[in-house]
Amino acid sequence: MRSLLSNGAVIFAGIVSVPAIVVTVDAGLPPKPSLPVPGLKADPRLLLLDRFFETVNAPAQAYAHLFLSQADQYKLDWRLLPSISFVESAGGKAARNNNIFGWDSGRAEFPSPSDGIRTVAYHLTHSRFYRGKDLDGLLQAYNPNPEYSRTVKSVMARIAPESIPAN
Repeated sequence: MRSLLSNGAVIFAGIVSVPAIVVTVDAGLPPKPSLPVPGLKADPRLLLLDRFFETVNAPAQAYAHLFLSQADQYKLDWRLLPSISFVESAGGKAARNNNIFGWDSGRAEFPSPSDGIRTVAYHLTHSRFYRGKDLDGLLQAYNPNPEYSRTVKSVMARIAPESIPAN
């Protein structure tokens, strides 16, 4: 009996001493993905984009990997979507209804920022309003104010002075 009791005490002590796993989430900011996205870990664009969003304390930082994958999928300059999100909503700080792009004059509602990123990327490539246009044409169609294009391009240059191709 004494042998059983001492073994039980050791097992109990082992269970009690197991460290608790604590997960913290910044209030108001979406959590960063916990698993790395295959193929993007060493991508220098991800590091630049992450640094930019961190510098401006933008919630869109959590979606840096998605901005890149959507830009690659739809053959967009990788700096375009993050720059539009920054100009339209300060990278998600002023977004309403998960609409970080001010899509449809700010009226569009998305189930999540990820859905908004996917939707806008798709439309910038496939919609008749944007299809086949260069960067200036896309920005002119997105917002015809001449200052808008200059502002978005300025943010693109802040992220990286020139476009870096995907790995």
